[in-house]
Amino acid sequence: MTYLHLNNVGVEFPIYNSTARSFRHAIYKSVGGKVAAHNETVTVKALSNITTKLEEGDRLGLIGHNGAGKTTLLRVLAGAYFPTEGTIDSKGFRSALTDIGMGLDHELTGYSNIINKLVLMGLTYSEARAKIPEIEEFTELGEYLALPMRTYSTGMYLRLAFSIATAIVPDILILDEMIGAGDARFIEKAKKRTDEFLDKTKIMVISSHDMSLLKRYCNKVMWLQEGSVRELGLTDEVIQSYQRQVGSAV
Repeated sequence: MTYLHLNNVGVEFPIYNSTARSFRHAIYKSVGGKVAAHNETVTVKALSNITTKLEEGDRLGLIGHNGAGKTTLLRVLAGAYFPTEGTIDSKGFRSALTDIGMGLDHELTGYSNIINKLVLMGLTYSEARAKIPEIEEFTELGEYLALPMRTYSTGMYLRLAFSIATAIVPDILILDEMIGAGDARFIEKAKKRTDEFLDKTKIMVISSHDMSLLKRYCNKVMWLQEGSVRELGLTDEVIQSYQRQVGSAV
């Protein structure tokens, strides 16, 4: 049984010898939460007391203003950051599409990057090689896969990165917005693949500013504010509360 449980999760970043106001502002914009200065130390409390239980079938949307802590929480769930407080308990293979280009080397060929990235994602070398024909067909890059990735256009790079990232369906999927890749025709192709991907994954967490998208995919929404949970509940109810707050602030 796949699950993802967070119990009073918090993340704090101590930054030393940096009391400059502009520096504190830059850190705040990067990770969100609250910033406090203690002598020569700037402490960023990016997340505080995040508690939720996700079971199979759950689709959790994250909302909140820029700097609310959404990206930090996604990185914690992806394993890029470790909680400095609380615990995370999970069962099932987790995969994050928060940065689909992570782990790709521009000096290597497309084929080499396919192998290396899939091995980093948990496949064996032989399993990764077996995925090549499927990725080759989906990318439509043909002979370019034998060339160094530094020769690719931005659209070609995105095609390859997206195709590799969605070659394995995880039990728990972490997403930052929906994925767009390449030209208009390929974006439509990517959207169809993403829908199929989401149907197969057992638990999903997605951050988005697109409320219609969250209503379409999510059964729960967590509203983050300054690194803490402002509200957690059914999608329509939390979104309505958030939109009322946003409207009253205008």
